[in-house]
Amino acid sequence: MSKAHDHSSRRWPAALAAVLVLYGVVAVSLAMSLPVKDGARDWTAPLIPGGWMAWSFPTAMFFLTIFALLACMAVWEYARPGGHPRIGILRFETTRGDRLFISLLGSAFIHLAWLGLSDLSLWWALVVSILYAMVVFRTV
Repeated sequence: MSKAHDHSSRRWPAALAAVLVLYGVVAVSLAMSLPVKDGARDWTAPLIPGGWMAWSFPTAMFFLTIFALLACMAVWEYARPGGHPRIGILRFETTRGDRLFISLLGSAFIHLAWLGLSDLSLWWALVVSILYAMVVFRTV
């Protein structure tokens, strides 16, 4: 193992911890900034009342999570460079980033279909999306 690879393999846990701590701090800060209505936090209220865009907590968490996934992919690339493109069931070469994109795109369609075709909670769509992402990362 080269010295450069050995050096980066020892430092990636700190980078991953920094990403996860930052995610947690921002998520808690967003939750604490929610308005309180009738003694309870209003989870769907705008974070910036009267703002130009209705940034609600779920919307902010959605974009924060995508940012965290991209940051985790960067840490993964730092820890294990290359990612070795492979040919999966779709019969074209994909990298880790390609598989993340396919997972995110498919999850968006799963959630849209769920909203249009089901009255069940969106939490179930999230479970289906996570399972879908696991299948994509294993087989595509």
